[in-house]
Amino acid sequence: MEALKQGSDVLFILLGAIMVLAMHSGFAFLELGTVRKKNQVNALVKILVDFSVSTVAYFLVGYGVAYGTSFLVGADQLIAKNGYELVKFFFLLTFAAAIPAIISGGIAERARFGPQLIATAIIVGLVYPLFEGVAWNQRFGVQAWIKSLTGEEFHDFAGSVVVHAVGGWLALPAVLLLGARANRYRKDGAISAHPPSNIPFLALGAWILTVGWFGFNVMSAQTIDKVSGLVAVNSLMAMVGGTLAALILGRNDPGFVHNGPLAGLVAVCAGSDLMHPLGALAVGAIAGVVFVSMFTLTQNKWKVDDVLGVWPLHGLCGLWGGIAAGIFGTKSLGGLGGVSLGAQLIGTAMGVAWALVAGFAVYGVLKAALGLRLSPEEEYEGADLAIHKIGSTPEREVNW
Repeated sequence: MEALKQGSDVLFILLGAIMVLAMHSGFAFLELGTVRKKNQVNALVKILVDFSVSTVAYFLVGYGVAYGTSFLVGADQLIAKNGYELVKFFFLLTFAAAIPAIISGGIAERARFGPQLIATAIIVGLVYPLFEGVAWNQRFGVQAWIKSLTGEEFHDFAGSVVVHAVGGWLALPAVLLLGARANRYRKDGAISAHPPSNIPFLALGAWILTVGWFGFNVMSAQTIDKVSGLVAVNSLMAMVGGTLAALILGRNDPGFVHNGPLAGLVAVCAGSDLMHPLGALAVGAIAGVVFVSMFTLTQNKWKVDDVLGVWPLHGLCGLWGGIAAGIFGTKSLGGLGGVSLGAQLIGTAMGVAWALVAGFAVYGVLKAALGLRLSPEEEYEGADLAIHKIGSTPEREVNW
């Protein structure tokens, strides 16, 4: 029976890893559909190569930083207990690699390729695992300290703060240091729309992410005996709440409609194992409102050229999710309890502050040392030709 349990756990978390791996194709197509046609190839290549760099960095350094486990031992030791630690690494790697995939959307269309890969290695190898270890592995005694102050530990079941808020707040300094795309905000005050290149691809990316998210959330249980139908239904309800709120507030804009479910899913991650489904619906709806309103404000009023809106979508909705777990997870609002609003505020603030400081440090040093941005000529030509020497429809372009 023990061998059967071990084998089942390996299969369970492996399927979760595969589902979250599939989400990275969603990141790619969401970015591909949102950027202009001259940057589509770059969007696809970035996500795949970022994932590959993340794998090496997390395998050699990051996983050890977060969990104290080294894979630099014999294969006979790695296969112990059916290799569960290996598939757990695979599963958690897909979370870690989501960080550069998130950042990629914010800095699209004008970032140099090499410096971003260096940033990916540093972030996935060190920056992200340090907070991951604090939140999910009792590193440095921080959780014990939070519990001594508030009575409960910081709770983030599937990464509203650990993954999404950290990714979004890491992206913000990169976006600010890069500056807006050429001609996005004109000297006369006019704003160039820079419209998406392909709404069907944008929608495909959103759908892939949405489906894969049920592996992201449900399989965060990590063993089959801890799987919860409540997590699945809460994820569903938050997704729906985010979609409907974005539909109404975004006035039928397809970009908002397809990012709405992602906003809801980002926000529900932290408390998806605690909330009542109606609470999850409310959390998702509020996240949809946060995304649409803050995307509009940052782009049009503050003139922050965050191409995919990753700071409002992941940074702010992730922040809201961390706090929401301490509100809607309480028994007074139909949740299971065992969570403290004070603990959620402290843990969320720590994640945001760490990401913001680390983001300015990493991208600030890279900007000073190597430069972050394509030249004006390369940006005008497009990242596809400037970096990869080929466009998304080369035969058609040659014939034309």
